[in-house]
Amino acid sequence: MTDDVTTQSLWRSLRELMERVDNEVARVYESSPDTVGVRPSWVLEILRLDARGPMTISQLSASVGRTHSASSQKVAAMAKAGLVETTQGSDARTRRVQLTDRARKLVPRMRAEWAATEEALSELEAETPYALSRAVADLNAALDRKSFHERLSDRLAATDHSGS
Repeated sequence: MTDDVTTQSLWRSLRELMERVDNEVARVYESSPDTVGVRPSWVLEILRLDARGPMTISQLSASVGRTHSASSQKVAAMAKAGLVETTQGSDARTRRVQLTDRARKLVPRMRAEWAATEEALSELEAETPYALSRAVADLNAALDRKSFHERLSDRLAATDHSGS
């Protein structure tokens, strides 16, 4: 039997913290009849479309920092939920995404939730001796100096991981 290396994970608790907060935001959306079925993970895209107007899926994905594939899947789910509609773009390969009337009616609530979430996160950070947002900025600066790929590759090159 081999050791189960997956029982140790330095950042698993960070992922679990993010899931915990995301689940609590989802509870807010589930508690309102108007927003039942709206996934909190769609809010960024809906608010971006509200602020900037219709965009192609490529423009939307670039504006929110996601892959085209992820945005395309998300747009399909939002369309199924009646929050966006797509039309052919400037050529047959592109699709323009725009909000539906239902989504536009939800935008004020989503904006309020976004602002309240940011305030709650700020309050939460104030209760800790150091802010997670500061730690993230510091970690990103360290990764700018040396990428995680480089760090990982260096360690793998220094060890015998062939299994023999």
